[in-house]
Amino acid sequence: MATDIVFYFFSLITVFAAVGVIASRNQVHSVLFLVLTFFNTAGLFVLLEAELLAALLVIVYMGAVAILFLFVVMMLDVQFEELRQGAIQHLPMGIFVGVMILAELIVILSGVHLDHHAVEVTAKVSNTLAIGQVMFTKYLLPFEIASLILLVALIGAVVLTLRKRTGVKRQNISKQLARTRDEAVELVKVTSGEGAKP
Repeated sequence: MATDIVFYFFSLITVFAAVGVIASRNQVHSVLFLVLTFFNTAGLFVLLEAELLAALLVIVYMGAVAILFLFVVMMLDVQFEELRQGAIQHLPMGIFVGVMILAELIVILSGVHLDHHAVEVTAKVSNTLAIGQVMFTKYLLPFEIASLILLVALIGAVVLTLRKRTGVKRQNISKQLARTRDEAVELVKVTSGEGAKP
């Protein structure tokens, strides 16, 4: 009974937060909803006794959200002064997400005993070993394709951040390598006790 209550608790908040990610017009609110979605999904993995997946979801995805947000700020060229001025407006949403995560941590750490006898396991295999065996045998090709897609996305993000902008100096490596010593170095005779004059 307790397992069902915790499951529905995490599931409802996950659905609510996922809808908030796409329905929110504010990028900051969308990122906060995304963090809440990942956290609740990790809670559902804990209920399924897949602790490794839960830990990976928290470490990788929730950790990468900060990097994702930085990329958004870099690509959209958001002014930090405007963000600081609007911090009061985002405070209620931040407090809401924080309270929800705190409540879920209390539920998890309060020692709710789950029904471990619902699933009968014929062989004693750890989650990490089972995931590794399935991922690198049966699903090896989809795993490699997903890796290539992520690599292309990474290269695309780098290309987007290196686009030309007016008023921003860019490095021209071929021009730098083509410079000669006479173009790069100038010998100036400085009188003792006087500085170099421009």
